[in-house]
Amino acid sequence: MHLLYRFNTGGLENGVVNLINQLPASKFRHAVVALDEVVPDFARRITRTDVEFVSLHKPPGQTAWLYPRLHRLFRAMRPAVLHTRNLAALECQAPAWLAGVPVRLHGEHGWDVGDLDGSNRVYQWNRRIFRPFVQHWVALSRAQQAYLTGPIGVSPGLVTQICNGVDSVRFSRAGAARDVIPGCPFNDPGLFLVGTVGRMQTVKNQTALAEAFVQLLQQRPEMRGCLRLVMVGDGPLRAQAQRRLDEAGVGALAWLPGERSDVADVMRGLDCFVLPSLAEGISNTILEAMSSGLPVVATRVGGNADLVDHGRTGLLVRAGDVDAMTRGLQQLTSDPSAASVMGRAGRERVEREFSLQAMVSAYQGLYEQLLAARIGRQAQTTSGVD
Repeated sequence: MHLLYRFNTGGLENGVVNLINQLPASKFRHAVVALDEVVPDFARRITRTDVEFVSLHKPPGQTAWLYPRLHRLFRAMRPAVLHTRNLAALECQAPAWLAGVPVRLHGEHGWDVGDLDGSNRVYQWNRRIFRPFVQHWVALSRAQQAYLTGPIGVSPGLVTQICNGVDSVRFSRAGAARDVIPGCPFNDPGLFLVGTVGRMQTVKNQTALAEAFVQLLQQRPEMRGCLRLVMVGDGPLRAQAQRRLDEAGVGALAWLPGERSDVADVMRGLDCFVLPSLAEGISNTILEAMSSGLPVVATRVGGNADLVDHGRTGLLVRAGDVDAMTRGLQQLTSDPSAASVMGRAGRERVEREFSLQAMVSAYQGLYEQLLAARIGRQAQTTSGVD
């Protein structure tokens, strides 16, 4: 059972989709439970037809009042493994323990705008309170592993780091030239397309990219003829970014189409990928961009430094530093051949270290190891009673 706050477009959720689709059907059945809602359009990305989906429609506030309902759900569905993800779902470990769920894992995928660096004391205390109910923890980045074994006080032996994986076949390009993005107005092969993909919310900070784009064109007005911006995704920052671009007189040089499901096609149509986030875990979109042969400009937060080899596969800049992001964009756009070399190096690194199969194998191994240990303990207990 995969339990999370909301099953909708996002990197965490896409990782769950990949895991369900790739784990061997002969060994695993799955259910997805959302405290808020399972969004049908997103759930259709799961190709298996035997997955059960449950939406609990929890209103804002504490989860404790849901405990009786969750307890009944756990007893009725009897999952062998419960895998909760991020703080919003952590409380559900308590009713799972009461219901006797044999194996209980919790994954830390990244911080959000209310706790950009993990220093929020209330969130730390919440994790400590529910720590005894979790049998094993999964950290996606080295930073989150250090957070769990440091301020949260989890024993290092109870934490496994598993990095996200990417489908390197789906996210690939046939040649050095970029493809045409369906519906995009920027089709001239002489253009240089800088792009980003993601939920347009505060923690993703796409307005910083819009500002860097404006600054670069102000500093290098001759680039108006070749530089274009693509920002794919929806959310409150979409209108803010468009407004800033329009105010600067460069709105016609940017394309903000909203949410798209053809992310692989978008990646193949870019020359450079930018992730301006204020906080991250292990970014699926960075991996998808690297797999697509794109150089990456990303903020040095969370697990981004685990993925981007600064100066080799892309550039890392300080979060919120628009000037540094502007300089990074200028470096790549001023030397497209060097940018292409970075992109190829990123693709090679994905093939070596971040394959989808490596991620799936790691989770399968962990699930089976914990189940085997549980069965072994039960056998010892039974033997002792006899």
